Formats: sequence, C-alpha cells, structure tokens
Amino acid sequence: MKPSLTVISLIIGSLFSSCSSTGKIVKAFQKHYAADSALLNAHIGVSVYNATLQKTILQYNSRKYFVPASNTKIPTLYAGMKYLGLQLPGLLAEDRNDTLLIAPAGDPTFLHADYKKHPVFDFLKSVNKPVAVNSSNWKTEALGSGWTWNDYLGYYSVERSPMPVYGNYIKWTQQKTIEEQNGKKDTGVIITTEPEINWPVTFEPVKARSFDVYRPRTENKYTITEGREMKAELEVPFVTNGIEATLELLKDSLQKEIYTTTTQLKKPSIIYSQPSDSMFKPLMYRSDNFFAEQTLLMVSQQLLGYMDEQRLTDSLIRSDFKNMPQRPRWADGSGLSRYNLFSPDDFVWLLLKMKDEFGMERLKNIFATGNTGTLRNYYKEEAGYIYAKTGTLSGVVALSGYLYTNKNNLLVFSFLVNNHNTSSAAVRRAVEKFIKELRVKN
Repeated sequence: MKPSLTVISLIIGSLFSSCSSTGKIVKAFQKHYAADSALLNAHIGVSVYNATLQKTILQYNSRKYFVPASNTKIPTLYAGMKYLGLQLPGLLAEDRNDTLLIAPAGDPTFLHADYKKHPVFDFLKSVNKPVAVNSSNWKTEALGSGWTWNDYLGYYSVERSPMPVYGNYIKWTQQKTIEEQNGKKDTGVIITTEPEINWPVTFEPVKARSFDVYRPRTENKYTITEGREMKAELEVPFVTNGIEATLELLKDSLQKEIYTTTTQLKKPSIIYSQPSDSMFKPLMYRSDNFFAEQTLLMVSQQLLGYMDEQRLTDSLIRSDFKNMPQRPRWADGSGLSRYNLFSPDDFVWLLLKMKDEFGMERLKNIFATGNTGTLRNYYKEEAGYIYAKTGTLSGVVALSGYLYTNKNNLLVFSFLVNNHNTSSAAVRRAVEKFIKELRVKN
C-alpha cells in the first residue's frame, strides 16, 4: 500500500507522543532535529512511512524538490532490477558467413577488474573469425547532462560508452625500487598500466609530493609526475571516443581483427555476462557512478532499442513512475548532476514499490547496512536493521531506505538536506541521530 500524502499520526515514541496535529508534529521535529546546529541553516525534507502499520508518521517539506545526489541511484536501480533480468545482457551477436557481427549493449562489467570470469570476452575469443561492431545504437554523450566538466580525471566521473572495457579507466601504478651498488643506494621508478596502452606518455622532470597522472579533457595523452610514495596507484578515466578506445584496447587482447561497420543486425542473439545483482550491489554499496550510468543505458537498449538515457527517463516517468507523488526531474543515472530533482515523498513511494515488486530479502543483499559500504563508520548499532542509500555532493547530504525498529516495524524513510554550509560528516551525524531515535522509539 502506498503512503498517504496526509499525515495520519506520529509514532516517534515519547518524543512526539503528545502531538495530535500536523502543526505540532512539525514543531516537534523542528525543535529536536531541524534545530541541530549542523542543519539549522540548511534546507531539509523528511518523509517517514510505517510499512507495517501502513501509515505515514512524519512529513516535513516532504513534497518539496531537492537535489538528491546519489539517491538518484534508487530509481536507476529500480529500472535495472525490473528490466535487465537476472543476467546482464553483454552484447548482441549474429554470425554472418565469414564475420561475427556484434552490437554493444552497454555492459560495464566487460573485462572489469571486479570480475574473475568474463563470459562475453570468452565468447569473442572463441569465435575464429573477424569481429565487426555496429555501434549505431549509441545515441547519447560520454559525459552526463549537468556533470561538472573539470571532474573528468576523477575515478568517480568515468566516461559512459556503448561498449565499455576495463571499466573505462586505466590503473596507473608507481613502484619504486632500491638497489645497492658500491655501497650506495639508488632509487628507481617503474610505472605500469593495467591494461597496457599504446597512447603517448611523457614525464614531468620535477618530482612532487604525490604521484599524479594528467591528461587533457579530450585526448588520451598522459603526463606522469613522480611522487614520493614507494608505491602509489591511480585510476584515471580514459577518453572513450564512442567505440574507438574499446577497439584499440581489445585488438591486442583478442588477437584478432576487430573493426566498425554500418551493417545492421537482423536476428541477433544475446550474449549474457554477469549476474545482475553482482553489479547492482557495488552500484549501491560503493555508490558506483559508472555502473549506475551504464545501467540506465542498458535498460534503454532493452526497452527502446538504442542507448539514450534522457529518452529512457522520460519514458519511465510517464509509465512506471506516473503515480509518483511529485513528478521528478531525472537527469542521469548516478546523481552527479545537480539537474536531478526529487522529493522525499518520491523516494518513499519508490522504495515501497521496490519492496512490493522485488521483496526485502533481495533488497537487503543490494543496499548497504550499518557500518558497510557508504554507511561505513555510521549506524554501527543498526547493522542488520537499516538498509539505505547515501548521497553526497557539495552542500548536499541524502539518506533514503528501510529501517527495522525495536518494535519490529518496517519504516521507509527519506531524509534530504540541501544547501548546508558545514561538513558533510556533521550533517550525516545529525541525520544518524534522527534515524537512531526512529529505531528505538518505534
């Protein structure tokens, strides 16, 4: 049953037991939580629904829109769980006489370091003929709408592409060696990449405190600065150029001819890759932006026949999410964009929908619980009781999810904070205090 948009009652123990009207409920929340020094000057929205008793127990600015940061991954997860099935579609393939014709499906797990087995690569390797790739189903851009352009070197801002490979980043390692000759110690430096690359690399003549790898925004030309560390690693996104970088990196790995084509597939077969939940879990646990973005693109391929996240989100808002309390603005899959706008009531509605459609046991294996994933060092006493998704941008802290209480009630909640001007840790602790009270008093 979906939550009522009218506040029915408030059951937050003795703290609110004397409240009998909506006004008193709001005043009580303002007095005990919204007045916290970490939240005092911020914009706050809260919605809490008791799924066991089927009643709303708190709404505070719950109909207003907020930038949700990585809470955007919750609707992305819903789309993936509903439309991708239990196995991820790796690519589309069709045997054409002397050529294997393939079309990408957006799968981000292809040769990703997180996975030991790679069924799609094994399939391509087993085919004793050239491979031709038609990527005309790619209808979007490498960077999402509203992303901060100068984050392009960050591990959290990996480019999207039709056929990702190696996670669309290069792992750079600096390893120093010490050799003793004639009683003197000489230090050497070895720089390695995973995977190996043939792109231009130059070295800065001056050393720095920390190992650094730089490239221009639009080119795979790298400049290395040696750091003081004996060993250091950096994961640096590469420029995908659609399918171009994938083909460059695959040629050596496959040891066969692989090239682009405009020939259309007629009756392709789906080559499946990893179990879907093996991607959904890190998507939520470590808030993996790349997995989230590619999830929307894979769903777009499944439903629309091409990869365009904006067409997909528009379609889902009109269909699966048509009964959301407030019509959201959904800009990307990860929440990197500040164009995303959702209300706390939206998240509670969606989390209830997910519980009903997918079941809590599966969701508990995907969402982080206390002191795990992005909840590490938070909610230690709530481990096994809370299952939630965090969200953090500059000035933004979000937490939405499920909470089992001491009275064995299941609460579905969303706490969104925008425009705070203090540390994210202080805001998260203030939200944690509220969640702990909810668990104890309900």
